[in-house]
Order: sequence, then C-alpha cells, then structure tokens
Amino acid sequence: MRIFLTGGTGFIGNHFIEQAIDAGHEVRAIRRKDSQTRRTLKVQPQWLSGELTDDWREHLQGQDVLVHLAAHSANPPYDTLASCLQWNVLAPLQLAEQARKAGVKRFVVAGSCFEYGQQKASIEISAAQPLAPNNAYATSKAAASQTFIGWTLEHRVCLQLMRIFHVYGEGEPEGRFWPALRRAALSGADFPMSPGEQIRDFVKVEEVARQFVEALNDTDVSPGEPKLSHVASGHAQSLLAFAHEWWKYWGATGQLRPGMLPYRRDEIMSLVPQMRPHVIR
Repeated sequence: MRIFLTGGTGFIGNHFIEQAIDAGHEVRAIRRKDSQTRRTLKVQPQWLSGELTDDWREHLQGQDVLVHLAAHSANPPYDTLASCLQWNVLAPLQLAEQARKAGVKRFVVAGSCFEYGQQKASIEISAAQPLAPNNAYATSKAAASQTFIGWTLEHRVCLQLMRIFHVYGEGEPEGRFWPALRRAALSGADFPMSPGEQIRDFVKVEEVARQFVEALNDTDVSPGEPKLSHVASGHAQSLLAFAHEWWKYWGATGQLRPGMLPYRRDEIMSLVPQMRPHVIR
C-alpha cells in the first residue's frame, strides 16, 4: 500500500514508519526542512520537505491512504486555542481535501483520549462517548474528530479515527512521565510525583504503531461510515502502580516520592477505554 504520512518525525511516527516499511508498504512522509526524527530509523521513507499547509497534490497522486499522525502542542504548556485549531483542524482538513481531490479514498487519523475529558472513576469509555475536552489541545483534537467525521459523511470517503491512550516508550519527549521516571531511576535519584491515583491505560509505542499498521488492512471500513476506535493496551492501572512497575524493572536505588507534587489544575483522574470500535452509519 502507498502511504502518505504526516507526523513521521514524531514519537509515534518514527515507529510507524519502521513497521509500515517492514510490512511491505511504501511511505511518503512530510517533514519540515532540517527537522530530525526523534530516533535513528532502521529504514527511511521517501521524505518530502515542507509544511502541512503546502501544496502536496502532485505527491498525493497515486497514493492509497493518508495517515495523519501529526499533532500540534500535544504536551503542556499548551499553545493557544486559536493556534491549536489552526494546526490540528484547519491545516489537516486542507491536506485531506488535497488528498481527496488527488484520488485518495482512505484516511487514517490519530485522535487523543483527552478528547473525552473528565470521566467517572472506573467507567469504561465507549468510542461513541460524548466529548468533553478541558484544555486547548484536547479541544482542538475533539474539533478535528467532529470535523473529519462530518467531512467523511459529506464526501463518502473511508475514515478510521483512532484515539490514542497513554503511549510511552523509546523516542518519547524527555519532559513526559516515563522518560523522566527512567532518568531518575537510572541515575539513582529520588522521583517526586503526584499522589499517582490517576487511572490510565498505558500502551507501548511499538504497540500503537502496530495497531495503526494493522488498520491499513482493515476491510471493515466503508465509504461514508466513519469507524472510531481506541488505541490502547486494554489494561488499566494507576499512575503510581505503573511507576512502581518500572522502578522495579530498572532496579532503581532511589525512592519514589508520591504526593510531593500536586495534581495539574485540569488533571483527568480516570481514562479507561472500551476496546470495541464504533461505526457511524
């Protein structure tokens, strides 16, 4: 399959490129001029230098699927809502329109579990759950979901909207929880953290990439019937339990210090997914 990819230099995109090429797919990937991948790749796609908002029509000709993994301001501190809407909604929609007019009929779009916002503890979230985002990034991703669904219904193309839960692993931005935890563990330092009562579904980045590559072969996707699914492990645990698990794995000599840091102002305490997809008909 011939794949046109956004977000190829990013955390998940790096792993997706390797797995997609290993599976026999051809990958064309956008990257900004002089940008670097988060990891050294074992294989390389056909890189195309430019911005998401450039004219890609020539390069989209003959492609089978647009895989959109790029995300703007996915980690705090978040950019303004206006900027998030521009780069997470309007620019991807413009690219999707170019792709549709170039003959691409299949679209795989990454969403975020944070679109759901605050949920009741222990309640599993359906892919059909109403969205209630509570920050600029999550609001823009929720707006992108609704926009792509409406666009799919209008133009009768195939859409797989895949909301990613708590991904971690090699190539992850250093300021995030798992890399910071590893850095402290391997240096022998203590690790101050929040009380850690947040319930999450932690999924390895390799598994996230695998699920996106598998989605390319999903035959249960019809034009004008968006398919919504969750990218997760199916195993929920507290942030503190996750920290203890990895602290032990790394043989850390320092101490975990839960409760030393406060929760974020907009902290979501429970994000537990159902793994059943939802098709809009």
